[in-house]
Amino acid sequence: MACSHAKSSQVIVFLVGFFFFFLVWAGATVAVPEANTTFWPREELAKLRRIRAHLRRLNKPPAKTIQSPDGDLIDCVSSHLQPAFDHPQLKGQRPLEPPQRPKGLQAVDPAMAESLQLWAISGESCPEGTVPIRRTTASDMLRASSLRQFGRKPVAAQVRRDSTGGGHEHAVGYASGEQYYGAKASMSVWAPQVTAPSEFSLSQIWIISGTFGNDLNTIEAGWQVSPELYGDNRPRFFTYWTTDAYRATGCYNLLCSGFIQTNNRVAIGAAISPLSALRGRQFDISLLIWKDPKHGNWWLEFGPGLLVGYWPSFLFSRLAQHGMMVQFGGEVVNTRATGAHTGTQMGSGHFAGEGFGRAAYFRNLQVVDWDNNLVPPRNLRVLADHPNCYDIKGGINKGWGQYFYYGGPGRNVRCT
Repeated sequence: MACSHAKSSQVIVFLVGFFFFFLVWAGATVAVPEANTTFWPREELAKLRRIRAHLRRLNKPPAKTIQSPDGDLIDCVSSHLQPAFDHPQLKGQRPLEPPQRPKGLQAVDPAMAESLQLWAISGESCPEGTVPIRRTTASDMLRASSLRQFGRKPVAAQVRRDSTGGGHEHAVGYASGEQYYGAKASMSVWAPQVTAPSEFSLSQIWIISGTFGNDLNTIEAGWQVSPELYGDNRPRFFTYWTTDAYRATGCYNLLCSGFIQTNNRVAIGAAISPLSALRGRQFDISLLIWKDPKHGNWWLEFGPGLLVGYWPSFLFSRLAQHGMMVQFGGEVVNTRATGAHTGTQMGSGHFAGEGFGRAAYFRNLQVVDWDNNLVPPRNLRVLADHPNCYDIKGGINKGWGQYFYYGGPGRNVRCT
């Protein structure tokens, strides 16, 4: 009997040890409930099974995998197997051919275009016919507030007009009052400090339509620092879309069926390199979003002529026609985790008045009109909803066209 009891104890210890090892391997942070722990292991295992099933859906079989210096794994996935084609309206399809670019763009030789991303520094690239996709891990999913929210902005993540109540703070330039078929700008890239894991700092372009209610449609692209989403503090190229004010549709990057990637040299969600330096070299990226006049899809171009892919028009209700507003600028999440305003930085972490070499900027702001022309936005306005924390200062000159400096340190003597 004593021998049998000892063997049973060993089995229990082994199972508990194996379960603990599995959770650590998956990157889980385990908080043991104070009461009613009888079914805790079963619930955790069920959660991990759901995570593994979701990872199998997201991470398609790669033709090749590239190890990035920052630890990311970039999978080269056949273009027709990417997550977008899991969508019922896209099953069995393949990416479309490139559309007509807006008039007024300079001609670009794709062979001369740089990738501008850390994973490509080694010179490795994905083969033709594949697209590079940042591999999602169990740790990525376990950092999310819930499995349902993984890859999505919280419902409170509204754009500038409704921003004051959700902890989202902005410093933006915006244009409204016309029909918009795209937008373009160059934005400097920095590595702002993010002080709480659930906060982020981003700089982006928004194409917006709807009533700022449940029918809000947005297309978004830029760079962001998001420890919760990526597990580090590196600025990363990202995209986002929603057709119902962030409630149930849309996601970041390729974390749901929607955006169709066509380029084998850009990995959405991967770290950008190089970066701007305080009082040193300033580095910026150009982004262009525009609506294809022929098919109505919204295309994205990154850097010097790298056509990344497109959002199919059927994803949207209001943006199936055109945008009613464009925005350029920065956004942070202020959770007030310490009871005071966050110290999460926007842009470079310096105020707009500090100017070139210290403050972040957007330059050469343009919009796409009904005839597929790139033109300067009329009646561009600038607004910071918390100017003691993050501010903005606009201007116009021959070299930069319409531009603005923006950003700030967050918490300071005037921002509490």
